Amino acid sequence: MKKIFLYASIILASGLLFTNIYNSMVDARSWSAAFPSSIQTAKLYYKNANPGNFYRFFSPMNQILGLLCVILFWKAAKQARLFLIIAFLIYVVADIFTFAYFYPRNSIIFSSDITGNAEAIKNALQQWSSANWLRSLVAFTGIIFSSSALHTIYNRRIEVT
Repeated sequence: MKKIFLYASIILASGLLFTNIYNSMVDARSWSAAFPSSIQTAKLYYKNANPGNFYRFFSPMNQILGLLCVILFWKAAKQARLFLIIAFLIYVVADIFTFAYFYPRNSIIFSSDITGNAEAIKNALQQWSSANWLRSLVAFTGIIFSSSALHTIYNRRIEVT
């Protein structure tokens, strides 16, 4: 029964990863495609809701599931516990990276006036775009550790039975 939580954690983390990759492949490219009109269009598009609305709900859920898995599988194989702790810490680091690096750039890109700030917005767009691939890699690494824990748990189960 408790494996359901580990599966849910892996699925949710994978969904976040693919949404993040979508942001890199579609959104970020569109934001800078015909600057400055493209960023103005993005600002209008995100007037009522933006990707942050999605991430502010699902990222904490991912961390909660990650922590829950650490707790539920604490007595599992040491290696599985270690993988789950590492995965949880990676998910937390990804959010810290988001708050420390991406939020300030989001503010520059979407909150500052284009007039007089065009160069700063262009720089923030480039930095955001490049670093988002790194954030995706971090998330992927967390998924690898969660999946490795699941694999270890199943292998241990086979050996015991």
